[in-house]
Amino acid sequence: MVTLSDLQIKEVIMLNDGKRLGHISDLEIDTTNGRITALILYAKNKKSGLFGKADELIIPWNYIEVIGTDVILVKETSTPTLYPDQYLIE
Repeated sequence: MVTLSDLQIKEVIMLNDGKRLGHISDLEIDTTNGRITALILYAKNKKSGLFGKADELIIPWNYIEVIGTDVILVKETSTPTLYPDQYLIE
């Protein structure tokens, strides 16, 4: 079994270009099925203001190719976006 703290020490990297996305800050979990649906990372290029919060990068679970000992490789041809449409609450 893998814990959140085990995942947080792994760096998330894009498989196609080797771009470093950062480390996991949280997980999105489907409580009905008890499965992880997405990884949540702090956006590396964004900085929080005095009272602001850094933007979060959401990577759906199905984008993950490999979870290794040191890294998590994400297969995607373009960088994941901040809050994709499928995660917005209407």
